[in-house]
Amino acid sequence: MHRTTLMLPPDLKIQAQRQAREQGVSLGEFIRRAIELQLKGSGATRRAADPLFADIAVFTGDAPADSAAEHDRYLYGDPPA
Repeated sequence: MHRTTLMLPPDLKIQAQRQAREQGVSLGEFIRRAIELQLKGSGATRRAADPLFADIAVFTGDAPADSAAEHDRYLYGDPPA
C-alpha cells in the first residue's frame, strides 16, 4: 500500500469517521471501500443502472429537434400551442 494524504472538509471527515465507527473499521479502510465502490459503479455501469438511461425506447433513433419545447405533444398527443 501507498500512503496518501487527503484534504477533507471537517463535516465530511466527521461523517466518514462516524460511518467507519458504525461499520467497525478504520477511517482508512472506510475510505478504501468507498473508493472501490465508486470505481466499480462508474461510467457505463452506473449509466445502465439509471432508470432514465435503461429505458431503451426513449433512446433509440433520432429525436425531433423541438422535443424540449413540444414534449407534451410528443408524449401525450396534446395539440401544438
